[in-house]
Amino acid sequence: MKKIDFYFDISSPYSYLAHEQIKFFEKKNKIKVNYMPILLGGLHQLANITAPGLNPSRAKHMIKDLKICAEWYSIKFQFNRYFPLKTIYIMRGACVAEKEGFLNNYTDKFFRAAWVESLNLNDNKILEKFIKNMDINPKVFEEKISDQKIKDDLKNKTNAAFKRGVFGAPTFIVGSKVFFGQDRLEFVYRESKK
Repeated sequence: MKKIDFYFDISSPYSYLAHEQIKFFEKKNKIKVNYMPILLGGLHQLANITAPGLNPSRAKHMIKDLKICAEWYSIKFQFNRYFPLKTIYIMRGACVAEKEGFLNNYTDKFFRAAWVESLNLNDNKILEKFIKNMDINPKVFEEKISDQKIKDDLKNKTNAAFKRGVFGAPTFIVGSKVFFGQDRLEFVYRESKK
């Protein structure tokens, strides 16, 4: 099977839906999807795109669409009432988690916090409490995500994604083929088996 790269940001509810479907796919096919943290806001700036959720007309449709998709796939979902989520610290944390070998657990917990529990991850006190509940020392975590190397790592990952043709999240790359959206997973899986 070919390698699947999954570009995501916790701020993206469609990335959450993709993440939940990927877990099922990985178990069923005994394959590991490569999680690629990026900063969606930075990516949108590079691509000169306004996020659909920030346009009131599109946002209304997006919320309905997300509920339809979640029901279709039997995924627990609640649109975050504090949207839009500012995830720069969370995604820097994902870079730390990737380096230290707990990215899957970190990503899973943050996706659930954002899109099932509807936590206000923009509030530093709630974020700190949530990190503490993950058995991560908040002070040590803060030091790590404030490190210039981690800041540069997230920025470089986002720039590299853009150079590969990524303009939004979720995006999947299999070989040289780019697939955008959680509703393209069937094509992603098929391509990975070629």
